[in-house]
Amino acid sequence: MTAFANRVVLITGAASGIGRQLALDLADEGAAVAALDRQPDALAALAAELQAKGRRVATAVADVTDLAALRAAVAQLEVQLGPTDVLIASAGVGRETPLTPFDAAEFAATIQINLLGVANSFDAVLPGMRERRRGHLVALSSLASYRGLPRLAAYCASKAGVNALMDALRVELLPLGIHCTTVCPGWVKTPMTASLKLPGVRMMEVRDAARHIVAAISGRRPFVAFPPRLAWQLRLLRYLPRPVTDWMCCRLLQRARAAGGGWPAQ
Repeated sequence: MTAFANRVVLITGAASGIGRQLALDLADEGAAVAALDRQPDALAALAAELQAKGRRVATAVADVTDLAALRAAVAQLEVQLGPTDVLIASAGVGRETPLTPFDAAEFAATIQINLLGVANSFDAVLPGMRERRRGHLVALSSLASYRGLPRLAAYCASKAGVNALMDALRVELLPLGIHCTTVCPGWVKTPMTASLKLPGVRMMEVRDAARHIVAAISGRRPFVAFPPRLAWQLRLLRYLPRPVTDWMCCRLLQRARAAGGGWPAQ
């Protein structure tokens, strides 16, 4: 019997990318999957695939930026499957926010989805977890949270905010029996990154990324970053002088432009 057998795992952003792969893998591990997303057709396809394998699944359409709708959707899912044991906040977007022209509305929209959407997701399940004195909150951040990158200011800021949120909650919730795991992937092959041209960057397969995440959740690890080599390289950048790291980011941006690519995020 696996660590997820007979447990209810709620996944936001479950209709595509990493969220979808996690839904498939955790269902195979014996979990009942509560899948939430804004895409009804993709959710239906996921549900059909899981049901064909005899897996327990329920779906709900909701936007993580709409707290009232999200609370209602989670309540609906819990009526069908039972209380949420694990929440994986996977919903997010990767958008360029260049300086020219600077669009504060686009910046705010990215923060709303990637950071406030995580907080809203937690709001929907935390009362029940606190009452039961058990649960597990998982948030998908990114290696881009380690420093601000040109043309990705909003994305990096939103993911850095997720890290700070998780660090704070982890300390407060552990005495209540609730665990927290922050996940920082590098570049992963998903529909969002399929068309990217990133010179010198090897993207991880979504199945490999999901395997790292499932292992981290199973082991109740507080923090996981991968691929390991890239994660350590980015950690070391923090100790270099700012002018040096700024120069390195400029070179990477120039190479991406020369290859005809952009900077959409994982």
